[in-house]
Amino acid sequence: MIDKNPLTVEVTRGSMVESRHLGAAIVVDAKGHVLHAWGDTERLIYPRSAIKPLQAIPFVESGAADACEAGPHEIAFACASHNGEHHHVDGVTAWLKRLELGPQHLECAPHWPHEEQTLHQRIREQPVLDAISNNCSGKHTGFLATAKHLGEPLSGYIQPDHPVQKRLKAVLAELGEFDLDGAPDGIDGCGIPVIGMPLSAMARALARLADPSGLPPKRRDASERILNAIMDHPYNIAGQNRFDSISMAAAPRRFVVKTGAEAVHAGILPELGAGFAVKVDDGTKRASDVIAANLLKFLGVLDETAQKKMAHFLETPIKNAAGLRAGSVRMRDGWAG
Repeated sequence: MIDKNPLTVEVTRGSMVESRHLGAAIVVDAKGHVLHAWGDTERLIYPRSAIKPLQAIPFVESGAADACEAGPHEIAFACASHNGEHHHVDGVTAWLKRLELGPQHLECAPHWPHEEQTLHQRIREQPVLDAISNNCSGKHTGFLATAKHLGEPLSGYIQPDHPVQKRLKAVLAELGEFDLDGAPDGIDGCGIPVIGMPLSAMARALARLADPSGLPPKRRDASERILNAIMDHPYNIAGQNRFDSISMAAAPRRFVVKTGAEAVHAGILPELGAGFAVKVDDGTKRASDVIAANLLKFLGVLDETAQKKMAHFLETPIKNAAGLRAGSVRMRDGWAG
């Protein structure tokens, strides 16, 4: 049943709730049935990087992954929003080299790592950053591999009228069962088009990765390979101190989670044949992490051991400069109904 009020994440300090983050979430099965929903799940949102596993489908489905001999390691990178650690940069660099391409072919701009520990390390090393440092470089390498395999221009692959982007839009529309023609659009952080869609459509599309049995053979095979690649290589997806890598390592091969900018989060749950989508209204990631973690617990895919490993995200401590616990970021009591 859809709650009349959105999900609430409370930020406490001492005995008082100091701030609140409001959001919505939905869980859908592969047949499109709504299993659980909270808040307005039909409002259009930009899914941002949370849908990277869906955006990797053409790379595998087209035969490009096999043509460039991409294994699960590279397929996972194609779905990543990585930290830019040496592990990530070296992996994407080797993949590009095998394609006889380089960072100059990537149309995502260089940026410093978003994760604090990695950022400090890279600053100490004083590197000259190139586009491989971009957290989306693996996804862009997958785009390039697909264009090269299909004989399409490598230049301009991030433009809305390029075949690479047209295919991505078609995949989202088909799996989400939502007409994207005329939907709001914009430019994502890495330069590709971003298209507005409801949380419900996003979750439907994710559910069909969780249970691809109803998809055509090529798409079913691609979906299974993508899901297995991510579950086998969770560190490629994000990295140290990141929710996605930590949670998938805490409960190996039980689910896939993928974060996106502005507090969007996606979940793919093979055991349930379901997908979930989360959006926090004010775009605060500390809230979407807490919602996603509690959804995983609520849906029964975190055993006691995994819950202990995920304790920081189920209720995130707030500490002062001296390291003393001052409060926490938590779900409001009774959120699950």
